Amino acid sequence: MKQQQFVALHAEEWDALRFWLAQLDRQPQVAMRSERALDFPASYRRVCHHLALAQARGYSREVITQLQQIVQMGHRQLYRPPAPRWHKVAIFLLSDFPRLVREQWRCMLAATILLYVPAIVTYVLLQWRPELAHSLFSATQLSTFEKMYDPANVNLGRSSGTDLQMFGHYVMNNVSIAFRTFASGLLFGVGAVYVLTANGVIIGGVAGHLNAIGYGAPFWRFVVGHSGFELTAMVIAGGAGLQFGLSLLAPGRLRRETALREAAWRGAQLALGAFAMLLVAAFIEAYWSSISALPNIVKYGSGAAIWLLVLFWLVRGGRESDHAA
Repeated sequence: MKQQQFVALHAEEWDALRFWLAQLDRQPQVAMRSERALDFPASYRRVCHHLALAQARGYSREVITQLQQIVQMGHRQLYRPPAPRWHKVAIFLLSDFPRLVREQWRCMLAATILLYVPAIVTYVLLQWRPELAHSLFSATQLSTFEKMYDPANVNLGRSSGTDLQMFGHYVMNNVSIAFRTFASGLLFGVGAVYVLTANGVIIGGVAGHLNAIGYGAPFWRFVVGHSGFELTAMVIAGGAGLQFGLSLLAPGRLRRETALREAAWRGAQLALGAFAMLLVAAFIEAYWSSISALPNIVKYGSGAAIWLLVLFWLVRGGRESDHAA
């Protein structure tokens, strides 16, 4: 076969493989999701064969050099060591997780409403009728809240314990709540609805009671720092539970078993990301939120910055991959 015919026959495949290999360097997540990723081993073998034919037939240096470059690019990708685990974790948290949250925006919106509406309603009711707090909490619980957020308390939000002890406590408490919220979605989503609503009432009840007795300022100074990660993680865990339940109620065109398996995999990834957010929230809560000596501008300014960071991350994370795909 003449060189011109050989190049005309295979040039399109060479160009496509070269483009995919270059994309694999720049945007590995996008490249690996394309159909060409499955055909890469076979394409690489064909190009190696084409190079051997070109050399055996004495084709021009230009054609041989072009094929050698593609073979070298493929060899580097095929035999390079796998990415370290921390790199995979970083890609998941910075790109895959926020993209998955956006894909489930309907469930996330429902979870947001289920958490925040009861919280706001309960808060407003307690400003109008403060005695209702005794219907939500026992006298011991109310006394504990008041002690924790007493303006005279040096360590905001806690009655005892070191920073490290409180960090462990916050991790266990927050993660257990998020896990219950997610796992309760197995009850056709009803459990997730209940847990989200109940937590909304509790949050609104605590905030409303403390504000009604004049302890609102210490409370808001304490929660503003970590609430961006903590409340958003609770919403995401709730949304994961809701989509879990919906897969049982409305599997669509899929078999219920298949829909449940896919929902479980999505939910597990969402829950994993939410747990990572709760670790960050617990760290901030233990080592930053309890500091009472900082001025309001620092407390509220840092809290606003954290909220903006969380929202920007969830809205923009993985967008470049979306556009490239």
